[in-house]
Amino acid sequence: MAAAAWVVVAVGTATGMMSALDDGRGAQQAKPEVTSSPRLEQLPVVPSASATPTKSASPTPSSSTKASPSPTRTEQKRQPAAVSALLYRQSGSRVLDWVRAHPDDPRTPVIESRIADQPAAVWFADYTPATITSRVRAVTSDAAAQGRVPVVVPYAIPGRDCGGASKGGAPDLAAYDAWIDSFAAGLGSGEVVVVLEPDSIAQSGCLSDRARADRFASLARAGRVLKAADPKARVYYDAGHSGWNPAAQQAALLKEAGAASAASSDGIFSNVSNFQTTPDEIAYDRQVLTALGGPASLGAVIDTSRNGNGAPADGEWCDPAGRRIGRAPTLSTGEARIDAYLWVKLPGESDGCKGAPGTFSPSYAYDLASS
Repeated sequence: MAAAAWVVVAVGTATGMMSALDDGRGAQQAKPEVTSSPRLEQLPVVPSASATPTKSASPTPSSSTKASPSPTRTEQKRQPAAVSALLYRQSGSRVLDWVRAHPDDPRTPVIESRIADQPAAVWFADYTPATITSRVRAVTSDAAAQGRVPVVVPYAIPGRDCGGASKGGAPDLAAYDAWIDSFAAGLGSGEVVVVLEPDSIAQSGCLSDRARADRFASLARAGRVLKAADPKARVYYDAGHSGWNPAAQQAALLKEAGAASAASSDGIFSNVSNFQTTPDEIAYDRQVLTALGGPASLGAVIDTSRNGNGAPADGEWCDPAGRRIGRAPTLSTGEARIDAYLWVKLPGESDGCKGAPGTFSPSYAYDLASS
């Protein structure tokens, strides 16, 4: 996934999102053609957020946003929830840059109101130890000044994306541990949601038993460090998505990575950069949480940025046609144990087929917002 000046794709799951000053972005592979542009006059109005994400992958260890092969039911109707007054929208992002540069483009009103005005996650995907603290602090301090809650995505685990399109990260786990220490130093003392290393757990099958155990130990440590640095930080661990690992299997992996401990975890996240429907994710996440055990306070957050039509029947994950944005970001879901609906992957940022991975594609954004 991504950070600073870029937005990245999470390993097998995450891909792209708002940027934070100079990070890089991961990517995905595959190449469907997305073209259609529906009629503007039929579009419902989405409430605008006030001023200011590896992509969910499939079980195969490849690149960032893979969807599972099986189709899921689509959401009944587009009913964008009111955007929470608490979530943070970064003032600089690729979609906002495009909107400002194209005021006369006929697609701009739709892209602006339905995507650019929504709060979204800020990714930190490049391994830049010297600047990570200041970049994280720039986001958290800006959010605090606005009285809003930022969503940040650390994405630098070694062996990211099993060496696929979103490969990168720290050179080794010792370097990663130090990077997390620096990341945590930028959190401040306010509320923040941390989506910790998309795909790092669900897509760990490419690692040896020893390498996986070492990674999970670093992830457990990361959660403890982040929560110790900012007691108001809420840290969520990678649960993949409902079309990937069975709930019991995913829960066992999560437990090894420290996700059942209140000292390191507030719960799980699912569907990052993927397309599984919200009802499917709610059911799956509750199953995972039940199998995981741990404190009753553990909850789940769901990436709803592109799941309005569910996953493609053919399993395509790279900028697939016919998708649409899902429920608006909010910290008030009304669902037991579901803490938030978030836009971790920014709609319109390519998985690698409509453009270079992590770049903004106005045609793709418009298709998502108006389909």
